[in-house]
Amino acid sequence: MLKSNCCRLISLLFVAASNAHLFAESADLILHHGKIVAIDDAFTIHQAIAIKSDRILAVGDNQQMLGLAGPDTKSMDLAGKMVIPGLIDSHVHATGAAVYEYDHDIPVMETVDDVLAYVRSRADVLEDGEWISISQVFVTRLSPPRFPSREELDEVAPNNPVLFRTGPDAALNSLALELSGIDKDFVVPEGQTGVIERDPNTGELTGIIRSAGSFVKSSSSEKSPTETDKLERLQKLLADYNSVGITSIADRNASDSGIAVYEKLREQDKLSCRVYLYYGVNAGASLEKITEQIFTASTSPLHQYDNRLWLRGAKIFLDGGMLTGSAYMQQPWGVSEIYGISDADYRGVRNVDPEKLYQICRLALKNDLQITAHSVGDAAVQTLVDVYAQIDRDDFSIKGKRPCVTHCNFMTESAIETMAKLEIVADLQPAWLWLDGKTLQKQFGDVRLTWFQPYKTLFEKKVMVGGGSDHMQKIGSLRSVNPYNPFLGMWVALKREPRGMTVPLHPEQKISREQVLRLYTINNAWLTFEEKEKGSLEVGKLADLVVLDRDILECPFDELKDTQVLQTYLGGQIVYQRAD
Repeated sequence: MLKSNCCRLISLLFVAASNAHLFAESADLILHHGKIVAIDDAFTIHQAIAIKSDRILAVGDNQQMLGLAGPDTKSMDLAGKMVIPGLIDSHVHATGAAVYEYDHDIPVMETVDDVLAYVRSRADVLEDGEWISISQVFVTRLSPPRFPSREELDEVAPNNPVLFRTGPDAALNSLALELSGIDKDFVVPEGQTGVIERDPNTGELTGIIRSAGSFVKSSSSEKSPTETDKLERLQKLLADYNSVGITSIADRNASDSGIAVYEKLREQDKLSCRVYLYYGVNAGASLEKITEQIFTASTSPLHQYDNRLWLRGAKIFLDGGMLTGSAYMQQPWGVSEIYGISDADYRGVRNVDPEKLYQICRLALKNDLQITAHSVGDAAVQTLVDVYAQIDRDDFSIKGKRPCVTHCNFMTESAIETMAKLEIVADLQPAWLWLDGKTLQKQFGDVRLTWFQPYKTLFEKKVMVGGGSDHMQKIGSLRSVNPYNPFLGMWVALKREPRGMTVPLHPEQKISREQVLRLYTINNAWLTFEEKEKGSLEVGKLADLVVLDRDILECPFDELKDTQVLQTYLGGQIVYQRAD
């Protein structure tokens, strides 16, 4: 007994000594009697957390943390509530999404008839000849899943050019084709990418074009937001991100004008999310112009680290989309009514040849930019990974530079092995499995989806993978076309059951609750070189954290997606509090 007590005393003295520096200063805020999920390497769970200024002062048990209280310390009894690190979305387009409905509200479109009704309503309020544009209504989510036909668009808007743009692909009516100079004899100029779909029997244009938006001579009939409008609406969107626990975002494909809006909010101290920027680079331009763009990004003052706004990445588009019919695949898509594909040998669209891709990626990495490319199809992913491997083999080590693959929905075993070996990181969107999985299975079949969003394999191979939304339209975490509610994303990655199906899509790739939490916290921090600054609740890190209304590690499975945020803290300050 004496020996046991001595050992216990020595242990307590050791703990006290190791934490002595904590007691030298008092906390500004203490949250206690809760379940503090640290998301550290050991997935430690504490009772309380103490915050000093914008950093975490200490984590531990209630007695120890309350011992850090001083005369001015604020404290809150969590009454058992769960606290997690501030959530991170690895993929948004916030500046565009914020003003998407500036001119008018866009209704939900779930059927082709909904699309046609919207086009007709716009034709009723616009002058003849004014363009009607719809963006990012994905055919995989329509009933029936297909593009509206040229004839259908002609019928509802005979006197207006119509552009139904869904990602990199689009459907146009006859007037839009005519005004754009796209006719039966149109040929994509040499050196440019794009596919113009034709009826296999008549050779007539169907109205569907792929990765050929540059040939469309459209103009906007909508009113444009002022600079003040842009600031106010972006601030509103960031506040909505906060309401679902998001404290950091990665804006992929940021423009100069979009960056300026972020900068202005930072100057006004109204940036309620930390922002990591991927500068949009036009891979279709000359190498000389691309070099200028990369130089602009790498020499920008924003390239110096700032935990509020950091320009550290560059992005290009390598292929098209799986939601639209142009992802670059290793095997042909197959003739498809869903996507309007008539060529049995069609494999999708690759926008950049491997040699130019190599030059772009090498240049970006050499200039301290984290390069990434929109790569959806398995052939696109393999092409990009092979280029990264070539740079590592022939030029310099890419380990530590964390080149990224954006989307990488369709993967291969060999690509995953190379990514693990070279520390290539991945940015995926779980909600797409839920929203689009049923249509994708109908198009490709179960075998070709074996390596579709393979989360478990990525974790097992230690490929750093983060969770994002690709939020592009509307404010509202569930009403947006690509929903940005992270709890929905977590639930999807756990369940893997597409909407409209009753069985999981490759259930062998399911992951655990611990792993889905990592997707939106420490993994995403790692994707942006900030794992020592945020992503977990550890001493010295930024005090970004979220208080939840339920225990998402223990609650009934299907209730996880309905999780509500009670409070969101950014740097120790409340940026969202749910009204009672």
